[in-house]
Amino acid sequence: MEIVAVNQISPDQVILWSWGFITINVTIIYTWLVMAILVGGSWLITRNLSTDINTSRWQHLLEVVISTIRSEIQEMTKKGADDYIPLIGTLFLFICLSNVLAIVPGYVPPTASLMTTAALAICVFIAVPMYGISRNGLLHYLKEYFQPNFIFFPFHIMGEISRTLALTVRLFGNIMSHEKVIGILLSVTPLVFPVIMQALGLLIGVIQAYIFAILSMVYIASALGAEEEFHLEVKSEGIPA
Repeated sequence: MEIVAVNQISPDQVILWSWGFITINVTIIYTWLVMAILVGGSWLITRNLSTDINTSRWQHLLEVVISTIRSEIQEMTKKGADDYIPLIGTLFLFICLSNVLAIVPGYVPPTASLMTTAALAICVFIAVPMYGISRNGLLHYLKEYFQPNFIFFPFHIMGEISRTLALTVRLFGNIMSHEKVIGILLSVTPLVFPVIMQALGLLIGVIQAYIFAILSMVYIASALGAEEEFHLEVKSEGIPA
């Protein structure tokens, strides 16, 4: 399989197969590879789940990851975290595995593609109002866009769009720049230094996955914040919630 050259900005530019308007590039191939690993690995780990003290190492690892994600969500929302684990956990695991696999020769992280990071950010963009509306109701959620008065409505909309762009560009910029730096170092320096940078890049990849997941949860928690304000207002007025 062809490796992305240093002078190529995105793995989208490496076309493996094309027929009419249908195009298969490196980003699509490696995205499906990551998804296959996640689905296959999840099935293998969970097919023989055990409640005994002596569990498999893989089940223990999965439990640690899920427990950590749950505790982070619980800390931000102060409520049950199970409703948000499917989205936040999937985002973290997909981005983390995509970045960590960069250690495999010839592999290019899908997160080095602006299209991939934009798709992930759009998922968050859609999830925020969905969670907000499901918890607060449509009217109470929309009311927040007109606070403190209707003049601020366009600014709230711009804020939603700008944070989606920030999620997209932050992840893409960090992963893409790391890949290019490694490619340049391999062409001009001995092997040892690029290996050190690659190890550092793995750490950065995990951190970027964590940051993306945390920011996504922060945005969702801000949408849920309207519910707290509503209940406080109802309580202060002596109206049954």
